[in-house]
Amino acid sequence: MNHKTFFITGASSGFGLALAREALSAGHRVIGTVRTDEARRAFEALNGERAHAFMLDVTDIDAIPGVVADAESRAGPVDVLVNNAGYGHEGIFEESPLDDMRRQFEVNVFGAVAVAHAFVPRFRGRQRGHIVNITSMGGFITMPGIAYYCGSKFALEGISEVLGKELRPFGVYVTAVAPGSFRTDWAGRSMQRSPRRIADYDGMFDPIRQARREKSGKQPGDPEKAAKAILTLVGQPDPPAHLLLGSDALSLVRGKLAALASEIDAWETLTRSTDG
Repeated sequence: MNHKTFFITGASSGFGLALAREALSAGHRVIGTVRTDEARRAFEALNGERAHAFMLDVTDIDAIPGVVADAESRAGPVDVLVNNAGYGHEGIFEESPLDDMRRQFEVNVFGAVAVAHAFVPRFRGRQRGHIVNITSMGGFITMPGIAYYCGSKFALEGISEVLGKELRPFGVYVTAVAPGSFRTDWAGRSMQRSPRRIADYDGMFDPIRQARREKSGKQPGDPEKAAKAILTLVGQPDPPAHLLLGSDALSLVRGKLAALASEIDAWETLTRSTDG
């Protein structure tokens, strides 16, 4: 693969940091967004010549175009945008304030879309580029206690698919990468949890919350291998619109699609009854 310039949001930890390290190791140039001076210094210490850190909170929509312009003026045209910044919200729907949902969507959806907005005219004008939106298997499957998170990832999956169809004629690709359970901070310090208060949900949800906490750091997915997979992805001449990462994601999404197909078949007569 020819050397590329990556722009990775949320590059100070998790998938973002793992991908930055792998990309730098492969000889690529990496622009990473971080939110603290300490993280900026740590990121640029990864490589004195090819690691460039820029301060950015993706919810600061007005700041994004300037950061992107500054990054390209200093590091050169970006080939691959990786919208990685995001976090998980956990909470029973009835117990979770709407403000928690707004914050979840501001980061996971509006932040990613705003960064993509800043790059799309640049990629279209150059007739090349690849946007990689990190979604989740939670953008296909659901489970109790992460309604806002799943909603945000379903939204980003849909937006990614449409954007890919719009940009394909210009030689620009969009891939929604949906990881399963990986050993990142998603279920640990990065997770935002709504307090429990309705006892009716205790029997169903408390074991789920406890299991998620206990499995944090012990998930089957290796972030370094995910980073290598993403590097393989962006080196392909015809990358897919969707890519699952992890055997658990593969199994669970296949199960969801099979169940959906079965349900559609079971209700086909009622579905068709509305024609004419």
